[in-house]
Amino acid sequence: MPPKRKILVVVESIDVDGSSGAKANVAFINNLHEAGFDLSVYHYSQKNIRLKGIECTEIRENRRSFLFFLSRLERYIRYFFKIEPNKQLEKFFGFSFTLFNDRNSIVSKLKKSNETNSELIITLSQAGSFRPHHALLKLPELHQKWLAYIHDPYPMHLYPRPFAWVEPGYRKKWELIRDISEKAAFSAFPSLLLKDWMASYYPKFTDTGYIIPHQVFEIEVDNDSLPEYFNSKHFNLMHAGSLLKPRNPKVLVESFEAFLNRNPEAEKDSRLILVGGRSVFSNWLNKKKSVLDQLILVEEKLPFNYVHSLQSYSSVNIILEAKSEISPFLPGKFPHCIQADKPILYLGPVLSESNRLLGENYPYSTSIDDKEGITNMIEELYYRWKKASGVLSLDRPDLKKYLGPEYLKDEINKIFNSLGQKL
Repeated sequence: MPPKRKILVVVESIDVDGSSGAKANVAFINNLHEAGFDLSVYHYSQKNIRLKGIECTEIRENRRSFLFFLSRLERYIRYFFKIEPNKQLEKFFGFSFTLFNDRNSIVSKLKKSNETNSELIITLSQAGSFRPHHALLKLPELHQKWLAYIHDPYPMHLYPRPFAWVEPGYRKKWELIRDISEKAAFSAFPSLLLKDWMASYYPKFTDTGYIIPHQVFEIEVDNDSLPEYFNSKHFNLMHAGSLLKPRNPKVLVESFEAFLNRNPEAEKDSRLILVGGRSVFSNWLNKKKSVLDQLILVEEKLPFNYVHSLQSYSSVNIILEAKSEISPFLPGKFPHCIQADKPILYLGPVLSESNRLLGENYPYSTSIDDKEGITNMIEELYYRWKKASGVLSLDRPDLKKYLGPEYLKDEINKIFNSLGQKL
């Protein structure tokens, strides 16, 4: 039996309760392990976190450097004097002193590690941060075996509308991704649309890019600790996740209300559940909740496993994206919804990665502001649920396979084969 291929993963965070990006990172790492690769994980979570069966090393922030001193000085100036020097600093340097110190902390740890002898090095990050990628750029001796995973468009002015905005230091941020595209031997993206989107700005990604979607993995589901507001025997439409300003839930709520008005018999056993922190829509939602008993708001951060249990026992899971011409993202919650195996009500652009994967004939997909369409879909799902005695399933084994360790293993092995040719 041939020895396992050795991979070093340098990852920003593996704290699954900290962010959706960390959840995606952990799913990726767990499925690499499940696919049979020999992993070593270096993470910057600033917590002592372990993943089952995987060697994990915490990278600590260097709190004795001059950059650390400058980062805290800038923070104190903001706090005590209500002055924000960070924007002017980023205009000049491109990034914050904190990020530079974090990058150097990661570089220092990697230089002292024997794990850089691994056959492949993968960098994973989250949100608008690419700390591990910053670090690998400073280690040119590793570039020939570096796989840079690009989880979202970057810089922010490359986002599709309505998310796009021009950040301080945008030119330096542009140069960062340009350098990654030119120096990393391989790149990977969670969606085909994102790869094409980024390659239109950085052509090198066309040659180096692979598609490695956000991953599904087995999560323990607990029916015994479901909250009082959640009755698994009800027709529960569930949206889990932050309601960013472009993800406007008003038409969804109004469509659900219209469905109830059209079908009064559904009032007793139908619920629309929105789980996530407070948002710009909180005041409107709370006013609506006061007159719509079937609307349930959970405006607090819940543990990941707990939320996934709710998704698994819901009747329908909702993916809500912004009103836009295109959504090149693969939403982090998409694999969780596939794993939950319940119908997905997708509200977003026609040209989107979610629609591409669900397929052009998928019946429960429409735009975020299509009130009549959403109402009709909820109604159809409700009567399907009634007819099926409260049991609905998505039944997409093809997507479970695509988002799982089997496809991941094939893609990583392609990279290893290409790596052998390069060397």
